[in-house]
Amino acid sequence: MASGVAVDDNVVAQYQALKLGHQFRYITARLSDDLREIVLDKTSTDNDYSNFVSELPSNDCRYAVYNFEYTAEDGGSRHKIIFFLWAPDTAKVKAKMIYTSSKDSIRKKLVGIGTEVQATDRSEIAHSAVLEKVLRK
Repeated sequence: MASGVAVDDNVVAQYQALKLGHQFRYITARLSDDLREIVLDKTSTDNDYSNFVSELPSNDCRYAVYNFEYTAEDGGSRHKIIFFLWAPDTAKVKAKMIYTSSKDSIRKKLVGIGTEVQATDRSEIAHSAVLEKVLRK
């Protein structure tokens, strides 16, 4: 189901800076106040995954892209770009519906995502849960 929500060009530009320029560890995006556009919320160079998780609001939805670093089974260091749809159970129903129905709009604009995670509570975005998902693919 498409929601008709547009994606601000700055979201795509900052995603490209993360993906190609490695300027950020993660970016977050949110719906604008009028619910018509997905706009950039934050960019960060912080390498601490727990800080990323703690910055996601406990009662509102967000989109996020994280450059996830992990050790592969062969012992080598790897990076995978992960797209998150954060829709906690405590968020308003309308917000969860709009974020979920608008997910395809932002995903189509962000070419090169390695893994997608849809989470409703912090256990689903814990480092170990995300690592397990990354290693499966």
